[in-house]
Parts: sequence; C-alpha cells; structure tokens
Amino acid sequence: MPLPLHQAKAEFFRMLGHPVRIRVLELLQDGPKPVRDLLADIGIEASSLSAQLAVLRRSGIVTATRDGTTVVYALTSDDVAELLRVARKVLAGLLAGQNELLEMLREEERA
Repeated sequence: MPLPLHQAKAEFFRMLGHPVRIRVLELLQDGPKPVRDLLADIGIEASSLSAQLAVLRRSGIVTATRDGTTVVYALTSDDVAELLRVARKVLAGLLAGQNELLEMLREEERA
C-alpha cells in the first residue's frame, strides 16, 4: 500500500530537517561542487558530511558523480533551489512579524 501523500510530504520535510543538509543544498544552488569544496565551506568532519550527503542521495534530491578521485554533488532539480528561495521568503515574513511584535512590546514598556 503506498504512503499517504501527507506522510510522504512529512518524510520529505524531515529529510530537509538538518542544518548541514540545508547548507549543502544552499551551496549546490550555484552549481555542482566537489566534496572538498563542500567540506571547506561547511567546516565539519568529513564523516559527518558524508552521512548527511548519503541522506540527500538516498532521497534523490542530489546526485553524486565521480571524476577520477573526486566526487561531485549536484541538485537533481532547479525546483530544490526554488524551494529554498520560498523558504527564505516565508522565514523573512515570520521574522518581520516577530520584529513588529517586539517593537510593540518595547513601545508598551516605554509608556
């Protein structure tokens, strides 16, 4: 029996729910990158990055190709970059709302 759509969506968002995975996807928005560049940009242990890349590969959101001894990662779809852009827009809106509330609290405190 196939997964209900809402459960598949929840698993997709769970897969995205790690800061290193989000950072990898952000870095790959500009195009394919070798693992050594991802390591330099993210600054974590190679084994930790490898584990997170494996999650992204298994989900099908990134691909890995070997060029000699170098492994290069890329997004499987431009839609992933669009999803990240929309997430930034939503987050900016949420934070703007929090700033408005904070300002109202400060004004109330001054009164």
